[in-house]
Amino acid sequence: MLTPDEKRFYDENGFILKKTLASHEDIEKIHEEIKDIHNRMAEQPVDGVGLSWEEFDDPALSPRLKQLMNSELISPTLNKILSSDTMLDILEQLIGPDVSLYHSKLLPKDAKDGTAIPWHQDYAYWNRDDNRPLMVNCQLAIDATTRENGCIQFVPGSHKWGLQEHQRRQQTFGVFLPGHYHEREDAVQVEMAPGDGVFFNALIIHGSAPNTSNLPRRMNTFAYNVTGNGLMQCRRALRGKPL
Repeated sequence: MLTPDEKRFYDENGFILKKTLASHEDIEKIHEEIKDIHNRMAEQPVDGVGLSWEEFDDPALSPRLKQLMNSELISPTLNKILSSDTMLDILEQLIGPDVSLYHSKLLPKDAKDGTAIPWHQDYAYWNRDDNRPLMVNCQLAIDATTRENGCIQFVPGSHKWGLQEHQRRQQTFGVFLPGHYHEREDAVQVEMAPGDGVFFNALIIHGSAPNTSNLPRRMNTFAYNVTGNGLMQCRRALRGKPL
């Protein structure tokens, strides 16, 4: 559960880091389940899994995933974590008792080849007539995330600014704020150890720099919605009333 101080921090800033959200044993299992994921998915995609690839000018470069949607289908351990009591107890504090899964996606930002994720608000992707910005994401660190390998960054308090005007382009992460990705003085970088998780609001501005290190920065984002808040936004109910 979040402590009262953690809940106040989340309400004020729009995000909160929770240390050791997943155990060392679970992280080791995930490492095995996503081993060589780039080549595996290039050679034999899995039904129900959505794949987006890094775009390189040199066609001779090996394929590198930018995003893998429905990652619970390739990792039983991620599937377990996304509906664990630890996860759902925190989510109940943030969005109430009726919790549904919107999606689970792996972001395997590879060493040297992992490009930036532009500044954006998630609600810019999710906004529609029948839902409100109640959704919450949890990004789980599978590797250590650092400034050098492109840890997630947030603009504290920006969830209070309302939905900003976004630009759109036909590409992965094709909804973004003007300027795509650039360094911001008002952003904070959230470095994490494997197993740490950061929860964040659907309206907070966030992004990440390219991976300039020799180490991968694999993370998984679990996105949750209030059941019935835009019914088509929910893949399955995890707690509370059914879909």
